[in-house]
Amino acid sequence: MRSVLLYLAGAGWSRSLVTNFFLARRAARRFVAGETLDEAVAAARQLNTKGMMVSLDHLGESVHNKEAALSATADYLVLLDAIYANKLDANVSVKLTQLGLDIDESLCVDNMRRILAKASEIGTTVNIDMESSAYTEITLKIFRQLNQEYQNIGTVIQAYLYRSEGDMQQLAQEGGVIRLCKGAYKEPADVAFPEKADVDANYMKLTKAYLSEENRQHRAYLKVATHDPKIIQETIDYAEANGVKPTEFEFQMLYGIRTQTQLELVEKGYRMRVYVPYGTEWYPYFMRRLAERPANIWFIMKNLFTK
Repeated sequence: MRSVLLYLAGAGWSRSLVTNFFLARRAARRFVAGETLDEAVAAARQLNTKGMMVSLDHLGESVHNKEAALSATADYLVLLDAIYANKLDANVSVKLTQLGLDIDESLCVDNMRRILAKASEIGTTVNIDMESSAYTEITLKIFRQLNQEYQNIGTVIQAYLYRSEGDMQQLAQEGGVIRLCKGAYKEPADVAFPEKADVDANYMKLTKAYLSEENRQHRAYLKVATHDPKIIQETIDYAEANGVKPTEFEFQMLYGIRTQTQLELVEKGYRMRVYVPYGTEWYPYFMRRLAERPANIWFIMKNLFTK
């Protein structure tokens, strides 16, 4: 089921069919704040009132012309203005392919500079989302380049990739701000751990290493992005046993998933940031969320027809 859903995430014929189906659009609202900026701002404001930080993502990826890349960049500048105007405790997450990476690397980097400069101006940060393993090397290259120019940038490492341990070791020495997630793309077995148990074990190995006292002295900062209760508890246990203060890392979860756990972590004094996506390009994101936990399909269908 997971493989089928990940295939459909990139299938144009399925995208056209699903996005024009009213019930599918309604189902997507479980994971997506809405299609407009106003809806995203309202969702972020509500989360802020509950003591949670937010990372806003204007959905989109893999643009193939300069005009689309420039348009996406302009949308992010408007989003940053909205964060400032509404006094939101929020940053933004971006995908490099949305900013023109598949067209021209220099175009993408220039667009990132514009976004980073605006974010710096209003006092917030920008996180570069990680895409499939085909983009890992170039994403880290661009992150490192911009991390030397700006102080308000972070990126993502995926625990299911074999290479991630080496990447995390180097990024820790550089004081990198890292969101650690398990990974949501279909990857070959020679690139990523195929078994969930191995991914989970690697996730905790990377988490503990990044939160070590030595790495914290390098100002390395970790965003523990998971909904797994075992990993959450093991992270808390490690932090308490090793003197890691709640202010020295944060938990991150996706909008619409384990909302009660999010509240409980805030009540316990932990930093909690919710990843809030919005926009009309919700289809690939929605399908990847279903692929992460196919049981969500039956949950959503039940709610669609019982309300």
